[in-house]
Amino acid sequence: MASFDAIIIGGGPGGYVCAIRCAQLGLKVAVVEGRDTLGGTCLNVGCIPSKALLNATHHLHEVHENFEKMGLMGGAPTVDWAKMLGYKDDVIGQNTKGIEFLFKKNKVTWIKGWASIPAPGQVKVGDDIHEAKNIVIATGSESSPLNGVTIDEKTVVTSTGALTLAKIPAKLAVIGAGVIGLEMGSVYARLGAEVTVIEYLDAITPGMDAEVAKSFQRILQKQGLKFILGAAVQGVDTNKTGATVRYKLKKTDAEATLDADTVLVATGRRPYTAGLGLEALGVEMLPRGQVKTDSHYATNIPGLYAIGDAIVGPMLAHKAEDEGMALAEILAGKSGHVNYGVIPGVIYTTPEVASVGQTEEQLKEAGRPYKVGKFSFMGNGRAKAVFQGEGFVKILADKDTDRILGAHIIGPAAGDLIHEICVAMEFGASAQDLALTCHAHPTFSEAVREAALACGDGAIHA
Repeated sequence: MASFDAIIIGGGPGGYVCAIRCAQLGLKVAVVEGRDTLGGTCLNVGCIPSKALLNATHHLHEVHENFEKMGLMGGAPTVDWAKMLGYKDDVIGQNTKGIEFLFKKNKVTWIKGWASIPAPGQVKVGDDIHEAKNIVIATGSESSPLNGVTIDEKTVVTSTGALTLAKIPAKLAVIGAGVIGLEMGSVYARLGAEVTVIEYLDAITPGMDAEVAKSFQRILQKQGLKFILGAAVQGVDTNKTGATVRYKLKKTDAEATLDADTVLVATGRRPYTAGLGLEALGVEMLPRGQVKTDSHYATNIPGLYAIGDAIVGPMLAHKAEDEGMALAEILAGKSGHVNYGVIPGVIYTTPEVASVGQTEEQLKEAGRPYKVGKFSFMGNGRAKAVFQGEGFVKILADKDTDRILGAHIIGPAAGDLIHEICVAMEFGASAQDLALTCHAHPTFSEAVREAALACGDGAIHA
C-alpha cells in the first residue's frame, strides 16, 4: 500500500497542474489516470486536436481566398484528409508526452488505471489500495446526451468522433451553436462541407454579449455556415447513407427535417464522476451532477476535494488549471485563490471571439451605470493588411469610476488580445489606464487601446 500527501484522480488540465504544483510545494503526490496518455479531454480529444484542425483549415482558407490577392499565384492545394488527421495526432502526441516529461521532472507518480474511493483517505486502482491525506477529484466532463439521439461516433458523433471522421462529410448537421459546434462546424465548412447549425435558443453562443453574438453569426454566415435558430431537436434517424435530424420550430410548432451525412451533437458537457463511488461515500452532489464544494474546494467528506469541470463554474481548461494551483497552495498550508470575475473565454474560429468580465446585458440587469468604448478592426492597419478587418473591440467601464468591468472582442488574435484586459482588471485598472499605455504600431492590440480611448474623449482612428 503506497501512501501520499495527495492523490489526484484525473490527468487533465486541472489534475496535472494541481499535481505539479503540489510537488513543487514539497508534497508527495500521485495522479490516477486510466487513459494511455495524460492531458485529459483537453489534450487528447478536445482543445488541442481541434485547434490543430482549425489551424490547418485556416491555412487552406487563406490559400483559396487571399493568396492571389497578395500576388501568391499557383494551383490550389488538395486535401489529404488522412495526412491532416496524422498532423493532428502528432500535435496531440507532442503535448501529452510533454506532460509525462513534466511528471518525471517534478517526481509526480502516475498510477495507471481507473480510480474509486472506497473510504475516506483511500483510492483503489485495480486491486491496489493507496492511502492519501488528501484526495482530489479532477475527473473532468463528458458530452451531454440528447433525448432521442443515439451516439455511435461514426454517423452521429460528439466532439470526440468529429475529430476522427473516416471522411469529410458533404453535409454536416451540428446540433448546438456553442463553442464546440461552431469551431468544428468551421473546420468542416472550410473543408467543403455544407454545414447547418441547429440551435434551441434564438441566438448563437448562449451567454455571450448580444452585439458580439449577432456580428459573429453574420460573419459565419458569410463563410457558408447556415443557422436554424429556435429549433428543438426531436430525434435523429440513421440510415445507410447518413442521418435525418427531426426538429420542431418553437415559434410555430412546425416540424421539419434535415438530411446530413454526419450529425455532430454539441449540446454541452456534464461532469464525469462515474465509478468513483461518491454516492456510497456520502458525498454531497448538486442537481446538475456537480460535486458540491466550499470556497476552498472541500467536499463534505474530510480530506476530499474537487476542482474543474466536476464542480460549478465554466467548463474551461484554464479555470480548472487555476483551481488546481489554488488547491495545491491550500493543501500545502498556503493561501489559494481564484478570481472568478476575470476568467476569459475564447472561440478559436476566424475571426476569434474572446470575452472577460460582464456583458452589457448583465450590467443592465444589475442596474449598474456603465459606458461603452468600441473600436472597429477596419480602423486597424495591421488587421486590414491580413484581410481581417471585420469585428471590433468593446470595453465596458463603470460610468463614474471608469474601472473596467468587461471586454468583448471579435477579430484577429482576440484570444491573445483579451489578456491585456484581464491583467488590467486584476489590478483594478480604469479604461484611461489602458488608453494612456503606449502600444506598438502596427499591432492588433492598438484596437484595444482605441476602444479604451473611446471610453473617454474618443478613439483616434475611428
